[in-house]
Amino acid sequence: MDAAPARVRPLAVAIHALGGEGGGVLADWLVDLAEHGGYLAQATSVPGVAQRTGATIYYVELFPRAAAEQAGRAPVLALMPAPGDVDVVVASELMEAARAVQRGFVTPDRTLLIASTHRSYAMTEKLALADGRADSAALLESCRQAARALVAFDMAAIAEATRSVISAVLLGALAGSGALPFPRADFEAAIRRGGIGVGASLAAFAAGFDAARRGGATMPAAVEAAATRAPSAGRVRLPAWAETLPPECRDPIRLGIERTLDYQDADYARDYAGRLEPIHALEARRGDGSLRLLAETARQLALAMAYEDTFRVAELKTRPARFARVRDELGVTDGQILEIAEYFHPRTQEIADTLPAGLGAWLLRTAWAREAVDRFTARGRTVRTTSLAGFLPLHLLARFKRWRRRSLRFAAEQADIAAWLAAVAKCAEADYALAVELARARGLVKGYGDTHARGRARFARLMDMARRLQGQPAGAQRFAALHRAALADETGEALDRAIAGLDRSRSPTA
Repeated sequence: MDAAPARVRPLAVAIHALGGEGGGVLADWLVDLAEHGGYLAQATSVPGVAQRTGATIYYVELFPRAAAEQAGRAPVLALMPAPGDVDVVVASELMEAARAVQRGFVTPDRTLLIASTHRSYAMTEKLALADGRADSAALLESCRQAARALVAFDMAAIAEATRSVISAVLLGALAGSGALPFPRADFEAAIRRGGIGVGASLAAFAAGFDAARRGGATMPAAVEAAATRAPSAGRVRLPAWAETLPPECRDPIRLGIERTLDYQDADYARDYAGRLEPIHALEARRGDGSLRLLAETARQLALAMAYEDTFRVAELKTRPARFARVRDELGVTDGQILEIAEYFHPRTQEIADTLPAGLGAWLLRTAWAREAVDRFTARGRTVRTTSLAGFLPLHLLARFKRWRRRSLRFAAEQADIAAWLAAVAKCAEADYALAVELARARGLVKGYGDTHARGRARFARLMDMARRLQGQPAGAQRFAALHRAALADETGEALDRAIAGLDRSRSPTA
């Protein structure tokens, strides 16, 4: 008796991509590749919503045309991936790879997982009062354990370095993995037949291919140099005392200089570096060798000095890079019209903060003037920044940032920063660990409007508690607990309870 012919199964490829990353283009390339390579192909997609710009699953099944002809019938191909029945999962972002694992699409007996290790943070991560980011190392380890094999590296960095899109890097990684029965030239031919951005796409493909062949451990040298090149810091250099610091401490300082330079000017960036020099000296006298105080102060000082005000919002809303990013995310093509409507609701306080210090203070203390501005700002305004009438006022306001140093808000922020740095320095002389926690707690002050006011009030209470806890046993641990309580809710009730509990525990009658 003749043996039954072996059953031919389709190759199942699931692509998990975010909006604007070219997941649909990647699926089209695979279909074109298959059809020119002797395979039947079917592609479907299910768009997602409410997750960053919307995660979409593109599903492609490939079946050998010769096997279909031999069987005398067309294959039945699935419209959606099924848990435990996917050969290759391609994820454009690390959390999307973890979601594929969670949904059962990645299995250790069958699935090759190809994923970019960069993060595009979910809204829940961004809205957290503290650092709400998921642990990338844990996500990557779960992907490694769930898959038959894992190819993972920072594909977004390659896309940026090659001035292309991540879909081309993903295709290169897929080709380099050897998971599909097509030679490299066939993949490149599919890109050429696509006819859009061919040169950049081929460069990104080649870099992704080479990185996958090396197991994703490193990027090609030329691409790595472009991807990791530090942005120009203009006329501001890293201070000499910071040059020899380890990367985990030097990098926050470098990034802080770049941030404050972009926020204001070179003098402001030099002010930032100058404020850190006494903290560096403190590390030499009172530090434990970890440089935690300097690194944390550098991080929080950059955020504090680059606070959000009306000048900053106007500047960010009118930058050419923002319009380009929105066009890329939405997939706007030549000939299509893009309109962007921004919603603004400035309060009287924010308007006064923008004015010169004397005039702003007068507005806030003068009843009739404040009431008039309150009526004017009672309702928000919708501004179309893609129109001249909407763009020009914001662009002019952004240009006025050169006068930020004269504003009421600037004076208040600089006074608060000086008080915080003085408190950190004083605390470090007696309790280094507590000083580190006090430096970290400055992150409570963020945003603008009510969010900023609430954070500032809670941080003021923590500053007072730090003074009370100096010299106390386990002062750093107690302060850290108060910090966590301050982050637990927006009302401050958890912090109230934590302080009350601490007071009771210290009371001799407790």
